Amino acid sequence: MSSASPVLLILGSGANIGQNVARAFAAKGYKVAVAARKLKEEDSNSDQLNISSDLSDPDSVSGVFSKVKASLGRPSVVIYNAGAATFNDAKHPFSISLTDFNRDLHVNTVSVFAAAQQAVLGFEQLPDSASKTFIYTGNLLNTTTMAPLMDLGVGKSATAHMIQSASQAYADRGFKFYYGDERKADGSAAFRDISGEAHAKHYLQLAEGKSQGPWQQTFVKDVGYKHFPTE
Repeated sequence: MSSASPVLLILGSGANIGQNVARAFAAKGYKVAVAARKLKEEDSNSDQLNISSDLSDPDSVSGVFSKVKASLGRPSVVIYNAGAATFNDAKHPFSISLTDFNRDLHVNTVSVFAAAQQAVLGFEQLPDSASKTFIYTGNLLNTTTMAPLMDLGVGKSATAHMIQSASQAYADRGFKFYYGDERKADGSAAFRDISGEAHAKHYLQLAEGKSQGPWQQTFVKDVGYKHFPTE
């Protein structure tokens, strides 16, 4: 399956964002690898490599990158689309178990660190013409709180800090890092109205950009990037 085509790796690929992003990049000539817990590797084909991976185990992430490199080549675009949340009592944020909190933090942050680390190792080996883009699918919980979603907010906030730091540190090497956050036109969270097509269009634009843009990519369907002031 190896080729000179650019490679996209999606970590956490569902029916909405993941599949739409995969199709959009494939249409642009990318070979696509997707990693998720429920994928069957035997369903891989010449255009898409499926990797079964549980992102609650950060130690497994390097193995995902090794499989992609061996089959398709080093990914020039890495999209981390996985997320995990355990709802807490709105009046008691510490009501969830330590086991659940730890598992969700691994998915939302620790495995992101592992993926970014592997992505950078690959970016360093790619030619200057390669995209070298890392995108994390976030939401507005890095800028506000929602009472029943404390553990998800912790993960999004920590990873937003990671992405911001990376966007500054690697900009002079041409590595781009983004925190994707779809909003409604009024700036509120998209949540149930999340558009996979809007993510695909926006993420492709970020990957095709020649230099680092605003690290926090708040965007609106059919509009694109839109800055919303934080409280």
